[in-house]
Amino acid sequence: MAGRAARLVLLAGAAAVASGSQGDREPVYRDCVLQCEERNCSGGALKHFRSRQPIYMSLAGWTCPDDCKYECMWVTVGLYLQEGHKVPQFHGKWPFSRFLFFQEPASAMASFLNGLASLVMLCRYRTSVPASSPMYHTCVAFAWKMDYFCASTVILHSVYLCCVRTVGLQRPAVASAFRALLLLMLTAHVSYLSLIRFDYGYNLAANVAIGLVNMLWWLAWCLWNQRRLPHVRKCVAVVLLLQGLSLLELLDFPPLFWVLDAHAIWHISTIPVHVLFFSFLEDDSLYLLKESEAKFKLD
Repeated sequence: MAGRAARLVLLAGAAAVASGSQGDREPVYRDCVLQCEERNCSGGALKHFRSRQPIYMSLAGWTCPDDCKYECMWVTVGLYLQEGHKVPQFHGKWPFSRFLFFQEPASAMASFLNGLASLVMLCRYRTSVPASSPMYHTCVAFAWKMDYFCASTVILHSVYLCCVRTVGLQRPAVASAFRALLLLMLTAHVSYLSLIRFDYGYNLAANVAIGLVNMLWWLAWCLWNQRRLPHVRKCVAVVLLLQGLSLLELLDFPPLFWVLDAHAIWHISTIPVHVLFFSFLEDDSLYLLKESEAKFKLD
């Protein structure tokens, strides 16, 4: 144990020259994983591991080597804390306390609640806004078709909604052409990340660029119509809140109680923002419906 602690101290003070994270470069971690796999992940020991492994773990794809890495991660974390060092990352991630088969239980729960909030508000929107509203099919059908590639899709969909609301209701052909352009951009983006390589830097830069376009476009339209349409204040609040909350993603710290990190906090914080945005969509769609009915009566 003393020898391992000594190597740990030397590693903590040395500059990193190899790829990976500090924790998985630690000799104590590597030795632990190697010995664990030799002891548990072959022959009769592997059969014993599989026989006692919960069915939900095997269905989720957790293997014997995965379990060794998880257990050895905590052995290494314990040594770091014992020697007074900061908690290291492993394979690019902070150590999280596993719950069932979830590696990041707080983020998983927050993602579920985000999806649930969006689903509830979408159902409410479809109930309260008649299908004859000019914005109805834009908000419902296209969202389902495009909601496949996480953040990039959501941002592009928001840009499309903004185009329809500001230009497309008067010029549908422009909105259709813009939709085709956005779909082409999304296809190219997904193809590059899926087939060539997943470049985190490029993905972040692309999302930030589209996010800025989305933010400026919505804010410009809201400020232009704030006196005529009081409900656009909700949209302004949504845009500003999302930009402010996105700063949470820049924070980087070990998970609180080995469960709650900055990403999970961001997920939880955005739940009421989704509710507010759907409330804006509902108000705006009902306004457009009344406006269109008034024009029909005049005609």
